[in-house]
Formats: sequence, structure tokens, C-alpha cells
Amino acid sequence: MNINVAESAGFCFGVNRAVNLVFSLLNEKKKVCTFGPIIHNMEMVKELEEKGCVTISDISEIPKDSTLVIRSHGIPLETEEAIMKTGAEVADATCPFVKKIHNIVGRESAQGRTVLVAGNKNHPEVQGIVSHAKGEIFTFNNNEELEYIADNILAEKNKPVSVVAQTTFDTKEWKKCLKTVEKVYTNAKIFDTICNATSVRQSEAEQIAKTSDMMIVIGDRHSSNTGKLFDICKRQCRRTVLIETVAELDIEEVKCANRIGVTAGASTPERIIKEVLDTMSEEIKSSVTNENEESFEALLEESLKNFNTNERVKGVVVSIDPTAVYVDVGRKQTGYIPVSELSNDPTLAPEDVVKVGDELELLIMKTNDQEGTIMLSKRRVDAQKGWEELEEKAESKEVLTGKVTAVVKGGVSLIYNNVRIFIPASQATLTRNESLEDLVGKEVQFRLIEVSQRGRRRQAVGSIRSVLMDELNKKRDEFWQNVEVGKEYTGVVRSIENYGAFVDLGGVSGMIHISELSWTRIKHPSEVVNVGDEVKVYIKDINEETHKISLGYKDPNANPWEILKRDFPVDTVVKAKIVGLTDFGAFANIIPGVDGLIHISQIANKRIEKPSDVLKVGEEVEAKITAIDFEKKRVSLSIRALLPQEEAPVDEDVTVAEVAPVDEDVTAAEDAPAEAVSEPVAEEKAETAEPAEAEEATEE
Repeated sequence: MNINVAESAGFCFGVNRAVNLVFSLLNEKKKVCTFGPIIHNMEMVKELEEKGCVTISDISEIPKDSTLVIRSHGIPLETEEAIMKTGAEVADATCPFVKKIHNIVGRESAQGRTVLVAGNKNHPEVQGIVSHAKGEIFTFNNNEELEYIADNILAEKNKPVSVVAQTTFDTKEWKKCLKTVEKVYTNAKIFDTICNATSVRQSEAEQIAKTSDMMIVIGDRHSSNTGKLFDICKRQCRRTVLIETVAELDIEEVKCANRIGVTAGASTPERIIKEVLDTMSEEIKSSVTNENEESFEALLEESLKNFNTNERVKGVVVSIDPTAVYVDVGRKQTGYIPVSELSNDPTLAPEDVVKVGDELELLIMKTNDQEGTIMLSKRRVDAQKGWEELEEKAESKEVLTGKVTAVVKGGVSLIYNNVRIFIPASQATLTRNESLEDLVGKEVQFRLIEVSQRGRRRQAVGSIRSVLMDELNKKRDEFWQNVEVGKEYTGVVRSIENYGAFVDLGGVSGMIHISELSWTRIKHPSEVVNVGDEVKVYIKDINEETHKISLGYKDPNANPWEILKRDFPVDTVVKAKIVGLTDFGAFANIIPGVDGLIHISQIANKRIEKPSDVLKVGEEVEAKITAIDFEKKRVSLSIRALLPQEEAPVDEDVTVAEVAPVDEDVTAAEDAPAEAVSEPVAEEKAETAEPAEAEEATEE
């Protein structure tokens, strides 16, 4: 007989946290009550009641001077608000993963989106989730119910919907539902909120059930996740039974099975699992006669080795192939280490880990007398040794170095001293928009933020971001100690807005205003720089109070006004392009970034009604620079100065004063209105003149 126990069997993180909280309060000699059963396992509830914990179902039942513990499933928002009004002392044991769904539903519904919840509408967790909605919300327990909602209630295909799932929802059913959502709703936002522990538990149970002729699921019948496990196992193994305690175990049925699989719900205490396993072993052993005692020991050994009994042996490597390492352990059986049990780093080849002749300390995983083999693990022995060191380092918060091996659900996995460390996505990078894939294969520095062990299950959680933030703060401190106006830096463009570009100077950001990006007028910063560009900038201004930094980017040597001063003095004849027309004159581009004004009186050697009678936008003309005001940045041009002067006929009845020519010493800048500054003029500027203004210009 072979007994295969799921490693994920037993309390999940949320349940363990809730139960430990109650035990902690009881140990402090406090009066404790829980709003509903703390978890869906009556055996555990009874144990807590025996220690003094009271279960209530209504706010009015809260005992005086008691601490009320909100259970791991959470409670409806209105109930939570009512409890707060009573003034009772509250300890919230709601699972953090459930809280996350509450926040998602509240945020998405507040944005006017319809929320769909995959889960049992009668389950306390789902009732709590639904209560946080601020708009339309619907629940469905399977794909059929979802299709009904899509066809009859939310038939509008461009309806903005957001989809979440109960933490213990069936992962296979969830995948079916997602296909329906993606097919029906074009504006759907999907949040995969099924707890990672649930996914692992369901997947492991399914695999064990496939290879078992009897499957035992241990857990409370009121537990949603236990019920899901039973359904999943039942699909793979016809002889699947659900028991709450060892008293329900049918030993005779167990004796008839050759391969037994065992799993348990997330709210099943470790002691109940152990009682079931111990009972099976004892009953089987007592049924074996003394004559067959030796064969029983071999039988029991085979099953117990599958439980990780931590029996260690020494072995010498005798050969290596791509799939396994073969070891002499001094027994008649052939010892072998599968590649998966050789190292926690899947990127390493067997020959990179061990060599022929190496002596190894190994853990016996399973023996097979029929095939004459012993399956061994080097990885688990190394992990045990590494774990002992890890526990010591968890308290010190020192910076460690490990290699990232893979992107996993919710983050990345790295190896430190042969121990696998989980780094949540939020703790893997400095900013959220960085790719996790880029970390794979890299050596990174991290800190441990959690090291815990429950039974055979161990968990180590680390943070890369914590170390990166320390480095960033150090860079910021150094920056502010040395920064000064005029100092040059090389930075990287991190983001672009309509009004400018933000540049990372090494832990500190500064902004280049759009007006500082180019000497010529631009409509958007992306015309000059792009995200990721490395740019040279200088500190233009610093706000000491807000720590805001203004950056300069334009090259002073490329200042068009300096070029004008150097190469185009007054009286220079230039070729200029007409870029705008107004009633009082024409604007012409001299060099990029500098436009000049040709006053109407300086366009021709005769009187004209309006500039557009003589000139058109885009035309290139020769003109003389007659005046430059560098302070106001104005340039006056004259076409007339380059033309031969035409003599006007004198009418005998008209006085000399009436026919006197226009004084050529009056510059165009003096005649032009104040608005006629010499800045780049867009073509549309000339076209925006009001009709009334045009008439006045004509009358003049």
C-alpha cells in the first residue's frame, strides 16, 4: 500500500492567522468572542470554545468587556460599521486576500463599472465582498450562471465590467468563466483573486487523485474550499470520500486500496490530519500477522517515505545522466536523485551540481522494493540546512544576495543558500511598471520580511524593493548635498507630459519645461525627447521647500538670438520666408527661432491697402534688417529699403505737406502695434484678425 499526502494539506495563511490571533488573545486572559465561526471547521471551533471563546451571530450578543474577533471570511460592510458604533474592542482577522477583493470591488464600482463575482452568493466571504459595491454587482457560481447573466441581464457587449473571484473558487471553472467574459465583454477588467494557496491545493489534489485508487479529503462539510477539493478529486478518482474526523474513516475500505491519496481543506487542523494518518498506519499494522511482520515493515516504509520522514542517508555519486543522478547508499536497492530533487535552481544541469565520486547527505523520499530503487533528495537536505541559517538572518534584517530563477504567480522566486524565497511583485522592483521577466537569471540583493513554518510547510518571503529603496535614499541624500544651480547632469527621461519631460537624475527627478526643450516653438515634448532617452541637462532652478527641480536643456550656443547678434547685424540683407500676415504688416522668418516684422509701410515703395495684396505666406523675399531690440526680442525688416524709390506726381492744388513722403527714419518697430513682437509666428496667427480690425486698417 502506498499513501500519498498532499504537501499543501491543512491551514492556509489566512486561517492560520485567524486561529493564532484567537489563541493569542485567550493566552492574554482576555474574554474573546467571534462573529460567526472563526473558520469553517467545527472541531477547531469546539476546541476554542473549550478554552473560553464564544461564538455569536448578532451584535447584541457581544459579551461585556470582550474582544470581538472578525473571522477570516470577513463580514458585510454594514455589519462592520454597526460593530464600530457599539464601541466594542475589535480584532480584525479578515484574510488579507479577502480584504484585497473588498478594495477592488469598492474602487471599481465607484468608477461606475458593473462588478461580477465568481462565488457562492450564500457564502460569508461572498456576502462580505458584495457589500462593498457602490453600484451594480452580480454573483455567479459557474459558467452556466455567468452565461445567463450575460444573455439576460448584462447583454450590452460594451458594458464596462470588472470581474473578481471568491478566494476558494474552483480554478478550472474560473478558466471557463474567463473565456466567456472575454468573449462577451469587450471592456472587461479581470482580477484573478483566487488565493494562490487554493490554486496550489486544488492542482496538487487533482494530480494525486489521478494516480490513486482511493482519495480521502479531510475537512468540514460546511467549508467551501473543502467542498471544491472533494469535487475536483471525485472527477479523477471514483472512490473519493470526505471525512471530518478520524471517527468517519472506514478502515475496511482503506485496507482494500493499494494507492491512497490524502488531502485536506484550508481550515482543517494539522492534528486531525495526523490522527487520520496515524490511525491508518496503526490499523494496517495490527492486521498483519507476526509471520508477515518483515513484509509489513517494508510496506509501511514505502508509504512513510512518501511523507518525508526526514530519514537521511549518506551516498556516493556513481553516475550522472540528464534526468537523474545515481548514488550508492550501501543498500541492495539502487539509489537515484531525480533532477527535480537535485537543486532548487532549475537552470542548473546535474553536472553543475555534483560530480562522480562526491559524497552527499540525502533524504529518502520513497522506496520501491518491486523495482529495487530508492528515490532520494539532495535539494531538501540542502534546504533544511539553509532554512536553519535563514531563521537566524530573518531577525537581523541584513542584506542577502540570491539568484532569481523564475517568475511565478504573484511575483518571482529566488534561491538563497539552497532555499527558495518568494518575492511578491510589489516587493520585486522599485516601480510597478518594471518587467519581472528582466530579473530572471540575475543576482539580486534582498531582505527577508517573513520566515514562518507550520508543520512541514515553510514559507520565506523577501523584498528586493527594500534594498533598492535604501540605495535610492542614499543617492537622494548625496544629490541634495551636492546640487547647485548651473550644475550639469546626465539623466534618463522617465515620463512625458504635455507641459514637459521628467528626468531621473539618479534617485531625484527634475522637469524640463516644454519651453526649455527647443529654441523653436514645439507643440509637444515628444518632438524633442522620448521616454528612455539619455539627456544632458543643467539645474536651472531649485525650490528648497518642495524639492522641485527645474532643468535646462537647450544649448546656450544654439540660442538663435546669439546667432543673430553674431551673424546678422543691422543693415544685413537676408532672405526671409513669410510666415504670417496681419493688417499692419507681415512676419518673416530670418533664421530658425527668430522672426522679424515687415511693417506695411516697408513692404513696397508705394502705398498699399493691405500686406496680402503684395505678399503671401510661404513666399521667400529679400529684406534688410533695419532695427534689432535684443531686450524685447524684436527685429524690424524692410523690403522697401531695397527697392528704387518711386516719385509721386505733384498735384498743383495739394500742399507740399500733403505729398511729403513717409519718413524713412521711422522704423517698422515704432509703427507696429505692441503685439507685433518678433517671436516665431504661426500661420494661423495672421488669420485670426477680427473683421473690424481689418476694416480699420483699410481706412488708415
